[in-house]
Amino acid sequence: MYKEKIGIGAGLVWEALAAGELNVKAVKKVTKLAEKDLNLALGWLAREEKVVFNEVEGELFVRLA
Repeated sequence: MYKEKIGIGAGLVWEALAAGELNVKAVKKVTKLAEKDLNLALGWLAREEKVVFNEVEGELFVRLA
C-alpha cells in the first residue's frame, strides 16, 4: 500500500532532520528518496505539524517542529 511507503519515507526524513535544519535538496540527498516520495513524506509530516518550513532567498529549508 502506498500509505505505508509514505510512512517509511517520513521516517527517513525525520531521521535526516534529527541533526537539525536542512534545505530540501540536502534532505533528498541524505534520504535518497525520489522527488515524488520526498514531497509525499514532507507533506505527511507537515500535515501532522511535525516539521516547519522556512524560505530564505528562494531556498526552502525544513526542520523538526
